[in-house]
Amino acid sequence: MAVTAQLVKQLRDKTGAGMLDCKKALVETDGDLDKAVDYLREKGIATAAKKAGRIAAEGLCNVLVDGDKAVLYELNSETDFVAKNDEFLALLENIGTTIMKSNVTTLEKALELDMGGKSIADRIIDATAKIGEKLTLRRVQVRTKEEGMTFGHYRHMGGKIVTLAIIEGGDDEVAKDVAMHVAANNPLYLDQRDVSEDVLAHERDVLRKQALEEGKPEKIVDKMVEGRLNKYLKEICLVDQPFVKDGDITVGKYLQNANAKPVGFVRLEVGEGIEKRQDDFASEVKSQMKG
Repeated sequence: MAVTAQLVKQLRDKTGAGMLDCKKALVETDGDLDKAVDYLREKGIATAAKKAGRIAAEGLCNVLVDGDKAVLYELNSETDFVAKNDEFLALLENIGTTIMKSNVTTLEKALELDMGGKSIADRIIDATAKIGEKLTLRRVQVRTKEEGMTFGHYRHMGGKIVTLAIIEGGDDEVAKDVAMHVAANNPLYLDQRDVSEDVLAHERDVLRKQALEEGKPEKIVDKMVEGRLNKYLKEICLVDQPFVKDGDITVGKYLQNANAKPVGFVRLEVGEGIEKRQDDFASEVKSQMKG
């Protein structure tokens, strides 16, 4: 039986093993998928498959800057303990330097990059099997800057939060200050012009319903909504937020005083958006006692 790329992909999805290992297993078993799974298990290659369904919401983010290019990415593990493991930290660093040396800009392409003879995806599968926890490269962001622009980057708590700020004018210190502010205050947008009409319409609708629920007279509701919307926009837009180092001025004013303009920012926080498993230890103990 011919070993097709589709068959190799099926075996990879089923076992979590590397592409070359899957191809070899299928050749050895004459294309029999079930026998190929057994072959990989016998060789100890499919151990990562058992971990494929686990939730990897811990880990670290990282930010690397080299000249006019910056790379930010997130490597997840199941526990915070593994994120301090030397092998995990080495993998984190090697992934970043490999992406930095390449021209890729997406997670999908990053996973295909060669890293010492194997793809990054396969290196992660190997590390999963060795370390004993599911590891996942979840996000990759690549940014470049033009002449006259400055990068500022910041790593908080060893990489629990990483940020990149891009400014025009100013200097390294100003850019770093903005990056630190982004880490602390988590803005959603650069300024109010970046907020889409859909977002504004949704927020107006929510605020209007809130005001009516509070029993406010219909004739003043619209004015109240606009007031609350403006307040909300100032909370989520970088340039309108009170500057973390001086609450008397906004980030926009701080940049203006430094003869700088904001261009963009990126903020990654470990596990954001992942629904973490909540283990109820007390209930678990009680259930075991009943047994």
